[in-house]
Amino acid sequence: MRILLIEDDNKTAERVARGFAESGHVCDILTDGEDGLFHALRESYDVLVVDRMLPGMDGLSLVRSLRAAGRKTPVLFLTSVGGIDDRVEGLEAGGDDYLVKPFAFSELLARVNALARRPPPVSEQTVLQVVDLRMDLIRRRVIRGGTEIELQPREFTLLEVLMRNEGRVVTRTMLLERVWDFHFDPKTSVVETHVSRLRAKIDRPFGTPLLHTVRNVGYSLHAPR
Repeated sequence: MRILLIEDDNKTAERVARGFAESGHVCDILTDGEDGLFHALRESYDVLVVDRMLPGMDGLSLVRSLRAAGRKTPVLFLTSVGGIDDRVEGLEAGGDDYLVKPFAFSELLARVNALARRPPPVSEQTVLQVVDLRMDLIRRRVIRGGTEIELQPREFTLLEVLMRNEGRVVTRTMLLERVWDFHFDPKTSVVETHVSRLRAKIDRPFGTPLLHTVRNVGYSLHAPR
């Protein structure tokens, strides 16, 4: 197996990685949540082992972002936070299993092996396209009409959500949850500001608008009607 371990405690990471190597598996180690998410999206792994408390981006947010991007790689949370509510929160965030520190490596290995034996998920869509707007989720590239468009990470995620919902209205509340992980209204114009910036990049230089505002409801990405 190829395993990604995202753990900021060096001793734990070294112990786990050594155990996986001795069991014949390849284990990559990252210590930062944002780096972990980037590699989990960019590379192909059989299982992810993720600590909940990470610098850069916490483990829950990492897994939520991974699932929002459509990735179904099995995830095992490895953490010292072990209350019932914490376990439920981890599973609801998209985790597949939960192991509390301190732990026996033999149990961790058995759980990882069990996750890897699950039937493979349906092939994930790696390219999204609406008319002449194309998004490559693996290479993190956006092209319209043969022209590559440079997007900031948040703009990329915003566009991805809109493209995955082609022709459907995506409300402001849905965007706050899926792009910013806000489960409340921050009473700011963050959505409107980012939509305006995105529109300036993907629509205005090309003449034909794809990103449409549905007044008092939200936004929709679709071909001109």
